[in-house]
Amino acid sequence: MTRTSPTRTSPTSPARPLAALAALLLGLLALGASAAEAYDEPPTADPVGVWPLRPEPEVVVDFDPPTSPYGAGHRGVDLAGSSGQWVVSALPGTVTYAAPLAGRGVVVVAHGITRTTYQPVTATVSVGDQVGAGDRIGRLALPGSHCAPRACLHWGWVEGETYLDPLRLVGAVPVRLLPLWRDLPLDSPGPMTTPDVLPSLRLSGWRPVLAAGAD
Repeated sequence: MTRTSPTRTSPTSPARPLAALAALLLGLLALGASAAEAYDEPPTADPVGVWPLRPEPEVVVDFDPPTSPYGAGHRGVDLAGSSGQWVVSALPGTVTYAAPLAGRGVVVVAHGITRTTYQPVTATVSVGDQVGAGDRIGRLALPGSHCAPRACLHWGWVEGETYLDPLRLVGAVPVRLLPLWRDLPLDSPGPMTTPDVLPSLRLSGWRPVLAAGAD
């Protein structure tokens, strides 16, 4: 009788599962690194500019953007100054307008996707001129002043058709505290009369919030 030899199964090489495990770990590490880079990417920051009047001026009227393209509002800030005072560019850029407009002198400087506006100004620059931050662009004029009979500079910052607060360029946006009870129902009493409000808010993970430029 012929005997059949049993089939021998070669043992699995221990190097193969180790190599597969190493490849998996390397893949996870690479994925984690790319995710960390995505989350750690800093948000786009405002450019750092300078005040258009020197020394640092008083802000007479704050920024109050309109709610619609033709709505009422204040599309910039008014800075107290004196007639004849030098006006400087808040950021480096190119002069795109330097002439009277509607009875007042206007200078516009483009900075990439944004532009800053200055009025009323008697321009000492011309369209196409390159200016640096702090370079003189004209003298503050009295006719057309928003603060008449005082002289003041109306300073604006625009991106496309969207008005921005120019005080962001000099880190001077006002910061106001929001009321602690701002998220409570309108008919709820204030926190001073409900001592149980703050503990419940803390338990829910609530934290005080600072709102920049909030009304």
